[in-house]
Amino acid sequence: MANITEIAPDVFRISNYVSAGGMQFNLFLVRDDEPLLYHTLQKALFKDSLDAVRSLIDVEQLRWIGFSHYEADECGALNEWLQVAPKATAIAGVLAAAIGINNQAIRPPKVLEDDAVLTTGRHRLRFLVTPYVPHSWESSLLYDETAHTLFCSDLLAQHGDPAALRDDVLPAAIANLKAGQSTPFHDSIPYTRTTSSVFKRLIGLRPETLAIMHGGSYRGDGAEILRLYHEQIRDMLMPSRDEALQPAAESSPA
Repeated sequence: MANITEIAPDVFRISNYVSAGGMQFNLFLVRDDEPLLYHTLQKALFKDSLDAVRSLIDVEQLRWIGFSHYEADECGALNEWLQVAPKATAIAGVLAAAIGINNQAIRPPKVLEDDAVLTTGRHRLRFLVTPYVPHSWESSLLYDETAHTLFCSDLLAQHGDPAALRDDVLPAAIANLKAGQSTPFHDSIPYTRTTSSVFKRLIGLRPETLAIMHGGSYRGDGAEILRLYHEQIRDMLMPSRDEALQPAAESSPA
């Protein structure tokens, strides 16, 4: 059974720990007149996640399903959720819809432009286009202006099975990022010409809760955590000018 924690008013973290990967996979429910689910997780985690959501709402009243980018843990079980929730509609940015969701989903998504606001009743949620943050071209994030909660997707990801809320999110996330550099999952967060401006925008929201997909969430000065995280990513991943200008090493002839 997934673990459930209310991390902000009417915002519930539903956590599945996968021991084989040594990591939590979390989805989030905004309980409101038009409930919203953020992340669908993989198909293998659907049943436990569904049981947890059913303990919080009538799943047939689920109205919106959001995610950051086109990836198994973000939207892999989208159709399973759409099948059990006949009123539900996925929300996606223009790119995410065009490159995947229009083809995958059994019902068309609601396509949102950058800075669009979705109202679910008491909650106002702002859709943020965030290219390559955390990963892909089509990435986006969602900010709950009512609960002051940023749904961070893979930003600040941590390994292990920590508490639902933790104070040491930043060092745990940096340790996870450094450890990942020696695995096939290295460079999971690319540093591009838009990364700095995306983080500046997120910091400017001054979130009070960071709803993190992998690992514990954070409640407090979210802007400061994001500022320090961006600095660490920049220093780790952005090549110096000299490095960027170095030609690729030529392979030796056999």
